[in-house]
Amino acid sequence: MTEDGAGRPVTNSVVARWEGGWRCRVATGGGFELVVDEPESAGGTGSGPMPTDYFLAAMASCYALALAWAAGKRGITVPGLAVTATGTYDGPRFSRLQLSVASAAPPGVVERLTEPALRVCYVSNTIADSPPIEVTVEASDPSPDRQTPAP
Repeated sequence: MTEDGAGRPVTNSVVARWEGGWRCRVATGGGFELVVDEPESAGGTGSGPMPTDYFLAAMASCYALALAWAAGKRGITVPGLAVTATGTYDGPRFSRLQLSVASAAPPGVVERLTEPALRVCYVSNTIADSPPIEVTVEASDPSPDRQTPAP
């Protein structure tokens, strides 16, 4: 997934449209739609997960898939595999990120998979070697039909 047939890097985009207050609707390139909101205690309506929930969900789910892949490559089964991602807030960022892995497989078996899984997990690799964030400003198309970026 790092290069297309012509050797160019593959990109992926999502579009977040602000719906007022602390709520956005996000359209993914795969045709899925996500609602993002803040809890009522933070001024939102609590109608969807917070952005940081999705961040932690991306981290946990990507690592779970990477563990399953690493296990499969080695002919190992990891029944009941579950990954918990925990972030420690420190102002407007997380100062600590933790992954906790649980499975009915013996801990020693799962421990042998943790490093290979980290090597192939896109999310943890991106966090570990963070690219700069580039912000551009474009003219807006107010049409609600324009939900996803053009290919």
